[in-house]
Amino acid sequence: MTARTANAKALASKLQDSRQRTLALADAYAAALGESLLVPRRDTLNPPLWELGHIAWFADHWLCGHASRGFASVTAYDALYDSSAVPHDSRWDLPLPTLVQTRARMQASLDEILSKLAAETSDDDETLYFYRLALFHEDMHAEAAIYSAKNLDIAIPKNPLQATSHVACASADFIKTTLSIPAQMWLLGSPAQAAGFVFDNELGQHEVALPAFEINSRVVTWAEYLPFIAATNREMPRLVGEPNEAAVHINWFDAKAWCDWAGRRLPTEAEWECAAMTDSHFTWGEVWEWTASTFEPYPNFVPHAYADYSAPWFGTRQVLRGAAAGATSARIAHPKYRNFFTPERTDIFAGFRSCAI
Repeated sequence: MTARTANAKALASKLQDSRQRTLALADAYAAALGESLLVPRRDTLNPPLWELGHIAWFADHWLCGHASRGFASVTAYDALYDSSAVPHDSRWDLPLPTLVQTRARMQASLDEILSKLAAETSDDDETLYFYRLALFHEDMHAEAAIYSAKNLDIAIPKNPLQATSHVACASADFIKTTLSIPAQMWLLGSPAQAAGFVFDNELGQHEVALPAFEINSRVVTWAEYLPFIAATNREMPRLVGEPNEAAVHINWFDAKAWCDWAGRRLPTEAEWECAAMTDSHFTWGEVWEWTASTFEPYPNFVPHAYADYSAPWFGTRQVLRGAAAGATSARIAHPKYRNFFTPERTDIFAGFRSCAI
């Protein structure tokens, strides 16, 4: 049973597991920064104290709409943590509660949500939709806390990392393996009648005509990436791993430039999804993988209740597929999941694989 199809009892356990991870990460930040959790004002960061309050607010907003959690009103609660209404740059200047107060509010929120979940009489997808959404939302913020910590040189305890290493890394034998995928009509995305939770941008399943293509079974490694750096005098990545490890913290522009240099190309998201779901030698989950596809809606797109999840970002981001071992929750990892970031980002755990031209 995956988180997308988890029943109420399983969801309760998963929500508690996610919160344990969140708080362990908060402890790591507090150990490094003090209880103020102050970080530099950057476009790629949020104040960690704001993030913690936002996680509780998000779950409250969709599951406990009446809750003000000790603020003067629900409106006052929204004014601090509603990410759709609170400008990013202003989050450093908000009169946020202390870490102790924030953690107490997070616990009160979780307690109420678990109580509501225990009282649910149905395990159908409509009933459990917002519980699953709150779970995935918290897992996403935990991953952001992990890659932000790495970029801020904040030490993260091993347990939150080990708990999320869900996809075995490829062996050295896979490094140069090329997979031949036959021409076919691929059904990209998920059907409207798909069981369980589906993100709005995954719906609108449609046929994509795929010519035959060849794609590497594994992402590009440092052994394959560093000769490109030497040959082109591009900037050396800040953190370089072992030769057989996946090259990571690579932005989309450098991924495309490597492909141009190597006489190859990035896969489209349809090619990636097809290969991942039809060839057992296709190994994924080491890093998020840039694709050639711009993040766009599938046909007949309809936003879900959390309208700002996808729609505002169409046309401005690149699609990434896969997952990042040690950072992405196993609950998130899914071959149809569409991640998306602006192409210049190097802080995220992103790499790439390539296709023959």
